Amino acid sequence: MSHETIISGGTVIDGTGAESKKADIAIDNGRISRIGDLTGVNAGQTIDATNKIVTPGFVDLHTHLDAQIGWEPEMRPSSYHGVTTALIGNCGVTFAPVGDGPKARYLAELMEAVEDIAADAIMDGLPWNWNSYGEYLDTIQSLKPTLNVVGLAGHSAIRFEAMGDKSCDKGVQADDKELQRIVDLVRESVSEGAVGFSTSRFLGHRVPDGRLTSGTWADERETTAIQQAVVDAGGRGGLFQVAPDMAERFKVERAMFEKGAELGCQVLFSGGTGPDGDGGVASWSEFLQRNNEAGNRITGICHTRPSGSFFGLAQQAFLKTPAWMELMKLPKIADRVESMRNPAIREKLISEAKENGGFGGVEKILHPLGTEQYPDFDLAKKRSLAQIADAAGKDPVEVYVERLLESEGKELWNLWAFGGNLQNQWNYMRLPYVVPMLGDAGAHVGQFTDADSPTFLLSELTRKHHVYSLEEAVHRITGKSAEVIGLKERGHIREGWFADINVIDYENLTSCHPEYVNDFPHNGGRLVVKAEGYDATLVAGKVIIQKGEYTGNRPGEVIRDFQRG
Repeated sequence: MSHETIISGGTVIDGTGAESKKADIAIDNGRISRIGDLTGVNAGQTIDATNKIVTPGFVDLHTHLDAQIGWEPEMRPSSYHGVTTALIGNCGVTFAPVGDGPKARYLAELMEAVEDIAADAIMDGLPWNWNSYGEYLDTIQSLKPTLNVVGLAGHSAIRFEAMGDKSCDKGVQADDKELQRIVDLVRESVSEGAVGFSTSRFLGHRVPDGRLTSGTWADERETTAIQQAVVDAGGRGGLFQVAPDMAERFKVERAMFEKGAELGCQVLFSGGTGPDGDGGVASWSEFLQRNNEAGNRITGICHTRPSGSFFGLAQQAFLKTPAWMELMKLPKIADRVESMRNPAIREKLISEAKENGGFGGVEKILHPLGTEQYPDFDLAKKRSLAQIADAAGKDPVEVYVERLLESEGKELWNLWAFGGNLQNQWNYMRLPYVVPMLGDAGAHVGQFTDADSPTFLLSELTRKHHVYSLEEAVHRITGKSAEVIGLKERGHIREGWFADINVIDYENLTSCHPEYVNDFPHNGGRLVVKAEGYDATLVAGKVIIQKGEYTGNRPGEVIRDFQRG
């Protein structure tokens, strides 16, 4: 018997958490047809996985690739990092449902304000030939994405459609007619293929006029009605995704999670840990354990490394004195470097920054990625800007400028705005109901990128720091993630299941330096991070990327049918 493809000689980590085993894998018609010893069996294509690991494709539970698919079906950088299924529509920011007229522009400008993707690029990069959420998913499928796509219907679009501009006003709640419209739109969107609903209550997400995003101030009456609508339309297990306000409404948010889970939603929230004490790990452990053991499905997702923003000469300089602002107006990084070489300009940059308070204490949590072949995220906490400056006996501003010049403006500085207490973060990640998969690809594109989260998880946290066993790490970002969404026959390497697969040179797996490129519509800039070590990534049995190069195959499916209950 001959097969279309055989992956031979690899160590299979099947996504269930079970121990790895040596096995060959045969693929036919987009699915795994045989697992075992296939020595001597013919195939149209053979992928040699000797000394490599073979895993299911990764499932990223938090992306904002909603617009980018329109002009870049490869869905970079996610596809560089073994992701085969991406959940879009997070944080309540989506492009459907949408009425006619200027409403599309409003949603594009909202995405720009929240996620740093230019509204003009969004308007020109998408056909905007839909009104309902189902029609939007039809359009995404027609664009032939490289990866599988799962969509959430967003609170901002739905509430704006039902309430208009006042939907963002603090203290304004939906009246009975408006709430019914919201509920109807949620039901319609889920019945047409959305996996569920997303909302943001995070106090940093703002619309262009400075107000917080629609849904931030929605009361319990509204959120409960939405949660019920998700279950009514999609069955138990429909997703209710939240970017919560844990700064001021901690107890309110937890109560909202529990209410949704009691109604039958699978609640998915973004979170992390604080820097002091245990960072809240014990409290989250008790909360998640108690609810899930009672049948209330609540799952947290988190970043895999300290992050928050990248600074340098690409898009954000951090320092904002007049001289620095003039410098950043120059069109290219090379132009900015050339200007900084002028001694008078350089002195003005330094003196103005010093007079303005320098980094104001942030130098203690600002870490350079370095200029060696691969980035150094300084998990040993020995190379902050403050530490480097102290060792050199110089002011942090002087060191910052010197290093930008030495690197030709290419070095990036990572602000540890969250996740800086590594032990707390790692303890949180180990909790049974937490998934370390928050790549955020498609968001904050010129500010920072965490799209290499799965690569960093496997290479740094698993291989080097042993935060997880390899089998457990793979399980969290494959089988566990797929279960949260309710994917059918994806997330495990199992006969009869879809052949979404990675072949990985695990010992040499690593993230590369983020690069700033201008490849968005209207020459828009963004950060892209590649990887080394992915020998091949397959979606539905087709190799989409091989050793970092795209094959041109675009077999991705917009998934609309989910495992419920």
